[in-house]
Amino acid sequence: MALALLAGAGFIAAIGEDPISVYALMLRETLGSGYGLGQTLFKATPLIFCGLAVAVGFRAGLFNIGAEGQLTVAAFAAAMTGAEFHAAPAVVLLPVVLAVAMLTGAAWGAIPGVLKARFGAHEVINTIMLNFIAFALVSYLGRGVFQPATVRTAEIGAGAMLARLDAWWPALRGSPANLSLGLGLLACLAVGLLLFRTRLGFELRALGLNPAAAQYGGVPVGLTQVKAMAIAGALAGLAGMNFVLGYKHFFELGFSAGAGFMGIAVALLGRNHPAGVILAALFFGALSHGGLAISQRVPKELVDVLQAIVILLAICVQQVVERIARRMA
Repeated sequence: MALALLAGAGFIAAIGEDPISVYALMLRETLGSGYGLGQTLFKATPLIFCGLAVAVGFRAGLFNIGAEGQLTVAAFAAAMTGAEFHAAPAVVLLPVVLAVAMLTGAAWGAIPGVLKARFGAHEVINTIMLNFIAFALVSYLGRGVFQPATVRTAEIGAGAMLARLDAWWPALRGSPANLSLGLGLLACLAVGLLLFRTRLGFELRALGLNPAAAQYGGVPVGLTQVKAMAIAGALAGLAGMNFVLGYKHFFELGFSAGAGFMGIAVALLGRNHPAGVILAALFFGALSHGGLAISQRVPKELVDVLQAIVILLAICVQQVVERIARRMA
């Protein structure tokens, strides 16, 4: 991240701006005010879920590029459920909506897992194509349920809505940060326990490290691949709750703004560890909101450049550091 910011400083200086003052402005607008912090947390929340969805796949040796499609179909299903049963009490409606989101995402994620296990079809191609199928399917199904002259569903029932964080933290007043952030942190804890404290987690990691050795050791490779993709889909399915349950309270086409794809960068930077995913999501969330704050001084594409540099460095620098560590050992 430091190297990426240093490279970004070179771009800022090249267009005649002072890198220190630009970065100081970005820092003030993201972490220096309650509203900016709330916006950062809001933008980081779906990245936590998507980062986890990609990280679980990586741990099992699978490249899940389908988080965008998984969260789209899950958010649509959750919004339709919340709107259809809007009169149900919160104690019933909220768990049901969350369960629908997870199950829908898991089912959509399991499809490339089954194709991989049964036919050996590469999950990268399948998940990419399923993204387009998900967008088209939701757009088609939405024709009969979207509100007139819009591309959004009806509002969900009050029982399914997640409270804003500013109800307990007044400094965040005005920001859309909500309790889905808490769900994201709980998801990180659950994934950490799954990966490092359960038999299934051991099987996932063994499969990712050496499929042949894992199979020799008794790991059911095909079934484990399906489980990994289903878990990843369930996690991605919860990413849309930040918007549907905690912010706008309805589903809208294009609401995710590429969070599913950004989850790949979050997982890479976080080294596929739940704690690293949290930190990486916060970093990218700060970049996203900070880019808006400095857009009057530098081109908004600077944020895209920084994100790309971070991804490249996360891949390259790790290899260099590991080589140095081996030589020192």
